[in-house]
Order: sequence, then structure tokens, then C-alpha cells
Amino acid sequence: MKITFLGTGTSQGIPVIGCGCAVCQSTDTRNNRLRVSVLVETDDKTIVIDSGPDFRYQMLRAKVNDLDAIIYTHEHKDHVAGLDDIRPYNYLLHKIIDIYATVRVQDALRREFSYIFEDTKYFGLPQIKLHTIDDQPFLIGETSIIPIEVMHHKLPVLGYRFGDFTYITDAKTISDESLAKIKGSKILVINALQKENHISHFTFDEAIAFANKAGAATTYFTHMSHNLGLHADIEKELPSHIKLAYDGLSFDC
Repeated sequence: MKITFLGTGTSQGIPVIGCGCAVCQSTDTRNNRLRVSVLVETDDKTIVIDSGPDFRYQMLRAKVNDLDAIIYTHEHKDHVAGLDDIRPYNYLLHKIIDIYATVRVQDALRREFSYIFEDTKYFGLPQIKLHTIDDQPFLIGETSIIPIEVMHHKLPVLGYRFGDFTYITDAKTISDESLAKIKGSKILVINALQKENHISHFTFDEAIAFANKAGAATTYFTHMSHNLGLHADIEKELPSHIKLAYDGLSFDC
């Protein structure tokens, strides 16, 4: 299984026009973070977790020529806004894209992209097939995926475990029950927004504490805002088993 980070930032994590901070002015490409998303390539399927506003550019930049499914963590715009841009995959691959989401997230997609779900179809309309998921494991192709519920302030959000790889974003609190599903992962991805306290996201210190508690051999931080600081500086503050992810980082798991 191959993992590629398509985006590791937030709406405050990408270069901001007019912002004079060191991150936004940096020439180190690791600081240029598009909205958070990850590509998972299994033996038989190409899967993306979340399609934010930068989805089209991310897929072009990573030269992703195939797509079978999108799994959604939750319905916030920075995670779903790029759904319309599956159209080229429909057209070029002659296939419908499978969408995996909870009922609540599906309801939000129906509101945000109502034209996709109209009875009258027209040429070029995004072609999707909805699959309802909850907290129970499900299959995409030959791969079993375990949903892991975390809390984004008061909003339930799903992380996902693929074998030894666990991906979680937009978490502020994680129950012992969910932690048990994470335990044993060799690679963990978790959000670390900034050093200052935040109502709905792990801070830098909270993410470190959770990574140590989860006990993965390697943990990568994602969903980082420019408030976190420069990649090269922040990595010096981390223990050896925790690293900052960056757009384009890829590894086998």
C-alpha cells in the first residue's frame, strides 16, 4: 500500500496573499500546504480521503491518473468542496466514482451539490455512487477499512485505519474506545493545527501527547496552519518518532 499526502494544511495553512509571516513568505516548499487530503493506493484500488477546494490541483500535481473512491471524514467545506472535480475521471476512465460517507455527510453533499442528485441528468454531470458507512469496518476492493470516530469539538468525525496505517484529521478529543482501534498501527497521521489552544483541533503539544499515547512507530502531523511555524524549525522540536508531513510526501506501508 502506498500513501501520498496530497495536502497537509488548512485554509490558514496555504500561502496567504499579503501575509508577511515567515511561513507564507517561505521558499521551502514543505511550508506550502494545500488543504488536507491523502491518497491511498492499494493493490487493486486508488482511494482519496477527502476532496477539499484544492482537489483538482492536488490530483494534477501528484499525477494521479486513476480514481476509484473518495472517503469522507466529515462535511466541512475544506474537506468536500472539490467533489465536482471528479468529472475528468468519469469521462476519461468511463466509470462511476464510489463515495463513502455517513448519512450526515451524504445529506450535506446533497445540499452542497444538489445538481448531482437531480432526477434529470445531463452530459458531464459528476457520476457518483453513494455508500453509507458508520462505525463498522467496510471493504473497498480487497482492503478492509476501520472507521475511527473522533470529536471535532462537538462534531463526530471519522478517521480510518488501513491495516498498519491510521489517518485522523480534525480531532480535538479521542475516546479510549477509539484509541483501542488505533493501537498497533505502525504509522499514525494526526492533526496538529498550531501551538496556541484551539476549540476543535489538537494543538502541537496535544498532538505530541496523543502520539506518545497511541504508540505508533512513526507519527506524522497534518492539518497544520501557518501559525504552527516553519517546517524546518518545528521538526527540531519533535522526538525522533514524530515528523511533520508535507505535500507530496509518499511512502509504502
